[in-house]
Amino acid sequence: MSKFTAIAVAALIGALSMQNQAFAQSADKDDDDDDAPKVTRASQNVPELILGSKDDNFAVNQKDFELIAGQGYRWKITSAAGLEYKFMTDLFRNVWMNQIVINDLEVHMNGAPAWLEFDSEGTINVQFTTVRPGEYTWSVPDLAGKGMTGKIIIK
Repeated sequence: MSKFTAIAVAALIGALSMQNQAFAQSADKDDDDDDAPKVTRASQNVPELILGSKDDNFAVNQKDFELIAGQGYRWKITSAAGLEYKFMTDLFRNVWMNQIVINDLEVHMNGAPAWLEFDSEGTINVQFTTVRPGEYTWSVPDLAGKGMTGKIIIK
């Protein structure tokens, strides 16, 4: 066997053994991240928030929400009672706001809304992409003492 052939075979064996190590390392890294939530390209639905009910004007179906940074979301916020609700959250100032949809009418903006106001029963759909991880609050300020408050955590 010539000197050139021996060097070529040794280089090929070395390259193949390095590839196997690289695959093993990447597989180990992926195994550690299996529990971490994954960001997808498709927008995800946040569980609907329902303010009030036929039986209780101060009922809230869910207080706390957990989201993933960098993920697009659609969030239905519904007034199901006869009171006027002024929904406020510091989340809107910390996301990229896509649009707000009310009765199939779209509102596009260059900035965040100050609040959403429900003068009667109905649903407002908010579409956004989370930007900053953190803990944010939501409330109906005049009724927060009656339990109409919660938090939104972005991981």
